[in-house]
This record gives sequence, C-alpha cells and structure tokens, in this order.
Amino acid sequence: MPEISSRGLNMPPSPIRKLVPFADAAKKKGRTIYHLNIGQPDIETPQIALNAVKNNKLDYIAYSHSAGIESYRKKLAEYYHRYNIDVDHNEILVTTGGSEAIIFAFLSCLDPGMEVIVPEPFYANYNGFAVMAGIKIRPITSVIETGFALPPVENFEKLITGKTGAILINNPNNPTGYMYSRKELEKLRDIIKKHDLYLFADEVYKEFCYDGEEFVSTMHLKGIEQNVVVMDSISKRYSACGVRIGALITKNKDVINTALKFAQARLSPPTYGQICGEAAVETPQDYFDGVMTEYVERRNLVVDSLNKLPGVICPRPKGAFYVAAKLPIDDSDQFCKWLLEEFEYQNQTVMLAPMGGFYSTPGLGKNEVRIGYVLNVEALKKAMKCLEEALKTYPGKTN
Repeated sequence: MPEISSRGLNMPPSPIRKLVPFADAAKKKGRTIYHLNIGQPDIETPQIALNAVKNNKLDYIAYSHSAGIESYRKKLAEYYHRYNIDVDHNEILVTTGGSEAIIFAFLSCLDPGMEVIVPEPFYANYNGFAVMAGIKIRPITSVIETGFALPPVENFEKLITGKTGAILINNPNNPTGYMYSRKELEKLRDIIKKHDLYLFADEVYKEFCYDGEEFVSTMHLKGIEQNVVVMDSISKRYSACGVRIGALITKNKDVINTALKFAQARLSPPTYGQICGEAAVETPQDYFDGVMTEYVERRNLVVDSLNKLPGVICPRPKGAFYVAAKLPIDDSDQFCKWLLEEFEYQNQTVMLAPMGGFYSTPGLGKNEVRIGYVLNVEALKKAMKCLEEALKTYPGKTN
C-alpha cells in the first residue's frame, strides 16, 4: 500500500472538530447539546447581504478576477477607511475565507524551514497552516493569570534567529478574547523594525471590542508599513461563516503580487460569497450596535457564572466572543469527551473546546477550555448550569 506523505502525517486534527463523533452519538441518545465549542454565532446575517444573494440577476456564475471582483475590493477599501486604515483596492486580495489569506501570507513571505513567532494560545489552525507551508511555529507563551497579555519583549528577542521570518498575532484573540493595547503593539512594531521581520496580523474580530476599548490595527503602526500583512474575514462580523470570503491586505506590492500568483492557481474566490460581502459593507450601524449589546450581555453572563464556581479562573476579555477558562480538572481533552459520552443534566450537556490544541508547546492547556458565547442568553444560562453540575461529579476533578 502506498504511504501517506510526512506532511499529511504531521497535519494536526482540529481540536475543535475532533469531538464531533461523540456529540453525534450523544444526540442519538436524545440529549440536547449546547455547542460552545465552535465560533459559529447564532446572530442573524444582515438582510442586506442575504437579499443580495437571493435577488441577484446572474444568468450564469462566472469566474471572478483572481484578486476578487473589483467593485467588491473598492467597497472593502471604503470599509477599511472607516477604521482609518489607508488602503486602496489594489492593496486588497480577496481570499476563500480568512484561512486562505493566512496560507497565502505564509507561502508568499516565508520559505520552507523558516520560523514564525506566535503568542500562544492561538487559533488552532495556525499549526495546520504551518505544516502546509513547511514552516515552523515558535510559540511564546502568555498566561491566564495576566489575562493572556503580551509576553515581555525580551522573550520575543530570545526566540529570534536567522530562521525567523515573521511574528503572527491574532487581535482580538481567538481563543482568549484578549485585545492588544496600542502600547503592546508599539512594542511589537519596534521588534519588527529592528529585525526587519514581517508582522502578520489576523484581525477578523476587530468589530468585537467591548468596554470602550480602542481597536488598534497593525496598519496604524508607523514605520513598518512594508512589513505588515493583515488577514481578515467577513465570517464573524456579518455572521456569515459559510460564505468563505476573506481578504489579505498589505501596502507591500511585492507581497500582493506574489500572493496573486497563488490566487491565480486556485482561479477565483466564490462569486456568491463576494456578492454577499459587497452588499454587507452597507450594513447599517444599528445592526452592529445590537450585536455588541448582545455579546456584552453574553460575555458577562458566562464570565460571572464561571468565576462563581470553585476553583475556576476566567478573565473577562475585551474582544472577540470567546473566553478561556482554567478548570479544576486533570485533562481538558478527557473532560470534554466525558461531557459528551457520560455526563447529562436533565438530558442536556455542553460541548466545549479543550485548550491543548490552541498551544504549540506540549502539555500546556491541559486544564483549560475555550468557551464561545455564541448562543442566546437563555441557552447560555442552561449551558452554564450543565457545566456547574458536571464539575461536581467529574471523576478527574483536582480539588
């Protein structure tokens, strides 16, 4: 029998989706499962975007330009201007989801064997994208006790070698919800400038900023305009995960031109997704106002509920729609599996994401979980009650 490639063998499974078979089995038993394991909001997609897809007059669905439909890229430039991000449509490449933007950035800027420094915990799929590109992630650990703040600058300096090509951040962060301050980003800017590295910035959650906190884009940082590559997506801000439309944005023309060659190889991003995205740019502000109010209520409910439980630590995040919680358990993988296989409270249970897969350093995250507050308040109340009861009876409880 032919062998599987080493790249395929090294490709990590999704820590979020690997529990799906256990969830399916629980559902067959008739149990209600509260899905807090995945970033799929129950917020309605804006009607203006849905109507653009429903009411389009296309006679046939053609390829678009490999960089994306020009009218959409021009609309996107207008959108970024609202955030004081000075780009034009030629500095934007439309991608098949934010995932492809990350892959294109890796492939365009880093040779196989090069390294990218990433504060951990981080979006789990960075590990997989690195395997695909043949590069290595060098993690720098942030800790729950500081709310996952940026590690000290000297810790970054210690990791920089001749193989280092970039630093990658996710702001606001998935899985922690932490949002980097301007001061923290300026420290990163100084490192990037000193060593002439790329700064990759996954900014897909920039609309989700709470408590009056200011979102600062890496494209606001002066002096490293040619070093910054931003990856974005419409999945979260318009609750449109399934349309698979993202963007790569940079002032660096060499990066754009190189990424375009990879884009040409995959022909074009989805046409209907771009139609949806172009219309969504005109979403009225009251839509976002309502979404922000809803998410703040959800966040506060989840954080307050968790911190009332004995032995639980859960920082109150300033962005995104996730919390990372430290639980009094021996192993989060086993705990999340046990919740689906063995536990039930009034024929209900909850599905969480074990945090081990959000770290690159082996052994970290073993008593941490990520919780997405992506369900309505009433569902979240029931989910938190399930978790409270589960922690009373879990056989691997540590205190």
